[in-house]
Amino acid sequence: MHALGPGPELEAEWTAAGLALPDRTAIRRYRLERVRAQLRAAGCDAALLYDPLNVRYATDTTNMSIWTMHNAVRYALVAADGPVVVFEFSKGEFLDTHSEVVDEIRPGLSYIYFYAGSRAADVADRWAAEIVDLLNEHGRGDRRLAVDRIDVIGIQALQRHGVDLLDADELMEEARVVKSSEEIAAMRCAVHACESAIAEMRAAFEPGVTEMALWSVLQAGNHARYGEWIETRLLASGPRTNPWYQEVSSRRVQAGELMGFDTDMVCAYGACVDMSRTWLCGDGRPTAAQHDVWSLAAEQIERNTELHQPGASVRDIVERAWYPSLDDYNCYTVLSHGVGLCDEFPSVFTRERWGRAGYDAVLAPGTVMCIEAFVGPKTGGEGVKLEQQVLITETGNELLTKYPLSLV
Repeated sequence: MHALGPGPELEAEWTAAGLALPDRTAIRRYRLERVRAQLRAAGCDAALLYDPLNVRYATDTTNMSIWTMHNAVRYALVAADGPVVVFEFSKGEFLDTHSEVVDEIRPGLSYIYFYAGSRAADVADRWAAEIVDLLNEHGRGDRRLAVDRIDVIGIQALQRHGVDLLDADELMEEARVVKSSEEIAAMRCAVHACESAIAEMRAAFEPGVTEMALWSVLQAGNHARYGEWIETRLLASGPRTNPWYQEVSSRRVQAGELMGFDTDMVCAYGACVDMSRTWLCGDGRPTAAQHDVWSLAAEQIERNTELHQPGASVRDIVERAWYPSLDDYNCYTVLSHGVGLCDEFPSVFTRERWGRAGYDAVLAPGTVMCIEAFVGPKTGGEGVKLEQQVLITETGNELLTKYPLSLV
């Protein structure tokens, strides 16, 4: 998949749209150095990564990403000053040979009960011994290891071997937050693919169509354009639009109803495109209530986008953010969040949630943020979901998602 790439037809489509194709070698080298810089700053010998998105970021290799999210069978060890070793699943070593940042490929050893059964503790001990051998060979001697997704049995096995464990989540999120110009080039291609799929869904949007039929068009459009998966199933119509987070159903959309969706789409090159739109079904005009709730959501998007500038702090954005009264309207989980290979750091909460969930951070050029809005009256009626993906630049911000926000 990675060696063949998107294919000449899709590459020609992007070129015709004025998009530059990304230099994937440059992306791999940039990402690996970002990870290693975090490891050195934290005084870690290495990172042991199981999360498929972290493995993808550090090595640009994949193997059944969704399946390996819940089956710990594939992992990578990234040394701060040593090799990158991918431990591959089921004789899949050939899947990683395209990536020049991978120094060695070994068979993975899984201690999960699915594979190891009653021998899990013994397998985990052998697994830990192999990791420790690498740390002894390429580390500084204190066996300081950052880990992301490891079961208790694995943690215990490493600790028995005298390994000092740290949480890799902070290191990996900080590494991933600032994108290179080549990563942004890949994301632009992904946005083009996502918006093309949205246009196909729009063409299929007519009274009587089921939510599932609409969603299948979006899914098909993503896969046909080198996409990988969609993280959620958020599409709802009519009374199901408020409150938000209803998953796609067999309901048929009726003329005059609203239908909202959130792409949450892992697209071409593994780049996530996270945008939301709400449409009116049929050829009529929106009611006053529909227009009013859409206007509030659109105003929230517009006003809060202006706050996302280079050097802006999350706390400042929270204090200055505009959104409808939470006494009167249901809102979205966050005001904005980072995005890269998936939804990423940072998250920007409302003022009402700041005391129990908020934290500060500073937006740097190269960060990509998704500006969110959901507005649904607490007294009932339809809601509107809108979302834009924005690049923080040296001088301001740039809107990456250009598909119209309008209801019709």
